[in-house]
Amino acid sequence: HLIPGDPVRYILGEFATEEQYQKLKHQLGLDKPIHVQFINWLTNIILKGDFGRSLVKNVPVSRLIGERIVYTLQLTGTAWLIAFALGIPLGIAAALYKQTAVDYTVIGLAAFLMSMPYFWLGLVLMLIFGVTLKILPISGIGDWRNLILPSLTLGLPQVAVIARLMRANMLDVLDKDYIMTAKAKGLPNSLIVFKHALRNALIPIVTYMFLQIPWLFGGAVVTETIFAWPGMGRLLVISILQRDYPTVQALVFLIGTLTVIANFAADLVYALIDPRVRVTGEGA
Repeated sequence: HLIPGDPVRYILGEFATEEQYQKLKHQLGLDKPIHVQFINWLTNIILKGDFGRSLVKNVPVSRLIGERIVYTLQLTGTAWLIAFALGIPLGIAAALYKQTAVDYTVIGLAAFLMSMPYFWLGLVLMLIFGVTLKILPISGIGDWRNLILPSLTLGLPQVAVIARLMRANMLDVLDKDYIMTAKAKGLPNSLIVFKHALRNALIPIVTYMFLQIPWLFGGAVVTETIFAWPGMGRLLVISILQRDYPTVQALVFLIGTLTVIANFAADLVYALIDPRVRVTGEGA
């Protein structure tokens, strides 16, 4: 309600009469105070699970979200897999080859990727692979090839974060006494790294995996807009431009709910994979 514009004027056009304007405004419930509108909207969600109807398309908001959520899950899920499939091995390599060319390359690449906004990275990938090389589509949906550039745009900055986090965790674990003892016993280095060190180094990474889910949905807003990907992020941008209040409120509500669930899930998973957390909780 703070942004300029009037959804009623948007729907009726500039040539509508004042009578038509007031009538539609009353029908949509926009003539009531903002706090009353919000209470009514929240009550419908809690009691009926009803997000209301789109002011622009005059269809249930839940239907609009249902049509788009599959595409957003495809995008964020693929980006999530890319981030961890690339970030974890890079972090391990950087830790094992500390202060070598491998380590410096991973650190430099991570710093470069972390400094790039989603929109800039997306435009660069479109220019290279879509315009110059012409090997990948740059917008819309179709086959699996349409998913590559948006997923890379969303996932590569997270690769950098995970690689740095994994490197720091591995270096910390490799300095522990039990790792030194394993080395003194003559155990193979690969066994020490992948059986003993990796498991403990992955604990913060698993927590981070869940905490990043809301951030991926936030990044999807920009990414879907750039690549014309028909997900919830693009629906949010279009709804804001059209002043479609019920749709915007529903999408923000879902993202907020997802954030709370992801944080709660991160705490549960952390307790499951790290017995020290359970012991501390029982002692308290």
